[in-house]
Amino acid sequence: MNSRPEGIDLAARSRARRRALQALYAWQLSGSHMNAVIDQFRHEQDMEIADLEYFEDLLHGVEKNVDALDEALRPHIDREVAQIDPIERAALRLAAYELKFRPDVPYRVIINEAIEVTKRFGADHGHSYVNGVLDKLATELRAVEKRG
Repeated sequence: MNSRPEGIDLAARSRARRRALQALYAWQLSGSHMNAVIDQFRHEQDMEIADLEYFEDLLHGVEKNVDALDEALRPHIDREVAQIDPIERAALRLAAYELKFRPDVPYRVIINEAIEVTKRFGADHGHSYVNGVLDKLATELRAVEKRG
């Protein structure tokens, strides 16, 4: 039995998340408008192999809900959001958005992808921090799914 939703390319979604992490990192550091960051990534990155629609949904979703996402993360972190390493902060915000607003994506996929992108782009043990925070957040936001 295949549990993958019809028509979804999981590899393209994974690439979209990697690109979205990089774009969020750039957005956080530059303070540019998200549309400018998206345009820059369309021109500079190999976006045809990523799920462009999902990439844009993630970025606009984080931008629109950043205060609510940071508020959701706050009880599970040991410092101010602004003090978290920028890569880890981008990964946490991205995953928090998916946990909160994309119930179509299983929480285990979200956490696993966040760990993988943090391993790839972040500090040596950043993925452990991201895993711990997101596990607590998933318990809060996806309690029914986690119990099931």
